[in-house]
Amino acid sequence: MRTGTRTAVDGERGGRGPKAGIGAVGDQLGEHADELIGDLRALRRPRLFIVSGPSGVGKDTVIERLRERYPEAYFAVTATTRPRRPGEMDGVHYYFMDDATFTDRLADGEFLESATVYGHQYGVPRSPIRTALARGDDAFVKVDVQGAASIRGLVANTVSVFLAPESMATLLQRLRSRKTDDPDALMQRFGTASRELASAIDFDYVIFNESDRVERTLEQIAAIVAAEHARTRQDEVVI
Repeated sequence: MRTGTRTAVDGERGGRGPKAGIGAVGDQLGEHADELIGDLRALRRPRLFIVSGPSGVGKDTVIERLRERYPEAYFAVTATTRPRRPGEMDGVHYYFMDDATFTDRLADGEFLESATVYGHQYGVPRSPIRTALARGDDAFVKVDVQGAASIRGLVANTVSVFLAPESMATLLQRLRSRKTDDPDALMQRFGTASRELASAIDFDYVIFNESDRVERTLEQIAAIVAAEHARTRQDEVVI
């Protein structure tokens, strides 16, 4: 009995008997499955993520941290006619333009969307986003709520994220701490922000950007990015 048992086991280990046939079939199945896995990997498409929210909610900080997390992605730089704030760099935080230059670019169809906000013009350049998507890179666009609505209306298959404040009292404190607006302008921003909250329902996702918890916000956005790339249907974004 022992000898017979050893012979059967040894035969399987040596590649003899019925198991050799199973191995061949397994190789064929494996090759076919690998092709399917390759097809699944090919489903991935670059996405256009819109990050928006009311003034003072912390969009700039979130975008700066997202740059560190996704160095391979393209982060759109908005053009504006508003004055440069302390610490802001042209071509990094914004493209700062005079009114005449902005108007010329607008007439040439250079901007994906544009709007006048608090007396200043803003526009998102179209060409760099198109180039990034064509080479397979994700693109992130930071715009105000009005701009987000314009882009969603023009471009299909975007992914929009609304950053909401934890409370209006916190938002007002953030606006005051910036010290960039006179009292009238500050209250105008605050009033606009309260109305913009009603637009959150139009976005794909809402994240509460709480004070001193930006890392939590980043983790939530990262989860959204991962989920969007895990979709079995990822339609192409055409700019």
